[in-house]
Amino acid sequence: MALIDSILNLINKQPKDPSNIPPIGSRSEREARIKDKAGLVINIFALLLAVNSWYGGKLSSTVLNNTISANNTYAFYQAKSLKQNLAENALYDAQKSNDIPRITELTEKINQFENEPLEGKKALLEKARKLESDRDQAKLQSPWIGYASTAYQLSIVVLSASILSVSMMLFWSSFLVAGFGLFLSIQGILLWL
Repeated sequence: MALIDSILNLINKQPKDPSNIPPIGSRSEREARIKDKAGLVINIFALLLAVNSWYGGKLSSTVLNNTISANNTYAFYQAKSLKQNLAENALYDAQKSNDIPRITELTEKINQFENEPLEGKKALLEKARKLESDRDQAKLQSPWIGYASTAYQLSIVVLSASILSVSMMLFWSSFLVAGFGLFLSIQGILLWL
């Protein structure tokens, strides 16, 4: 008799509104499906966050180290300039007294201060400017990497919320947030905008 009642109930039911169809399976089945998928995805998002944080730390180190190195190089440049100034004053005195050997010695020394390949004033100035340029580049990249880290963290939060609320919409939304984070990471690395 129960079998006949079940068949009659199936025949007499009104068709359901397609926009109001409940999710397939029980809550615990849907939760299990989301958890199966979310575990791996959270690890991937966490990996993206870790790599992004490492790169952000690298940029911060570059800013700090290059600022210090540029300051040291400029200080060395100034010391060379002072020594060169003293040599130029001594050259002026040697020219007044017509001391040819001293004039030759001081001219060579002044030339060294100015044009020495590694530690001459020109080389030091070029090195300091390169350090500043690299530092400025890292400063431009750094905010984008910070924004990307925030997006990755948010994607993990949204993904965790999808497990708790058993919502596939939140599950897929976490991919959008992580995709935005990936876009920000690429922007931080390439500075294409």
